[in-house]
Amino acid sequence: MYEKPIEAIAKIIEGRDAKLCYVTLPNGKRILAHRAKDFPVDLQEVPIGTEVKLEMTTFDFEKGRIVEIIR
Repeated sequence: MYEKPIEAIAKIIEGRDAKLCYVTLPNGKRILAHRAKDFPVDLQEVPIGTEVKLEMTTFDFEKGRIVEIIR
């Protein structure tokens, strides 16, 4: 059974490489995030402090997928 992913707004706090970075959620939790496969921008080009939209699964809140840049 497919469960819809949880969406959240997060802020980039540390870049790892072109595909990975650390973000903070509004509750202060720090998680590892990767860009979605069809995301057009490398994460190294996105400045620290940028807000992004994440998708997380319902069973693992330690990782997220960046699907959109907010600002």
